[in-house]
Amino acid sequence: MYTLPSLSYKYDALEPFIDTETMHIHHDKHHEIYTKNLNDALSGHDDLLRKPIEELLRDLPMIPEDIRTKVKNFGGGYYNHSFFWQCMSPRHDQTPGEAVKVGLEKTFGSFSTFQEEFTKASLRRFGSGWTWLVLDEKGLAVVDTANQDTPFSEGKTPLLCLDLWEHAYYLKYRQARSEYIQAWWHVVDWEHVDELYRKK
Repeated sequence: MYTLPSLSYKYDALEPFIDTETMHIHHDKHHEIYTKNLNDALSGHDDLLRKPIEELLRDLPMIPEDIRTKVKNFGGGYYNHSFFWQCMSPRHDQTPGEAVKVGLEKTFGSFSTFQEEFTKASLRRFGSGWTWLVLDEKGLAVVDTANQDTPFSEGKTPLLCLDLWEHAYYLKYRQARSEYIQAWWHVVDWEHVDELYRKK
């Protein structure tokens, strides 16, 4: 049985960049619905309910065909949001740790160039989806995914993600996705990203 993870910070901790009301609705309503629907989809499949969500998403073909799409969508929504909360911190305006900084500079040339590429990918994403910094056999890369798709299904390891569904920003930023993206950079938890990067 999957449970809604608690936030590691208060709902207002990301102000003024991510507003308190959005955090309440996003976590308590949207994420809760994905959690419930995932459990409902897996009802009667106790073996699957005991698996880590990452394992389900890495190997979707092992999921029975009649529930595979639901697990992809609701499981992706469950995992993506769980990961997203960890990507942000009440310690605003962090800078990347040394390990991931070196990795970003090696791949993109500079941290600012990485930010530009990540931002461009976020603005190019049509409709709902996510932008990710991932690690695969070739190294670091920026990718974007539609809806609740996850890089796990493509064999990539997520290090950082940004939610581009309108419910993540519309109350404060309305249609101005670019303003939301620029504000989000202030709350990125680079300590967490660096920790994940050093484990790989």
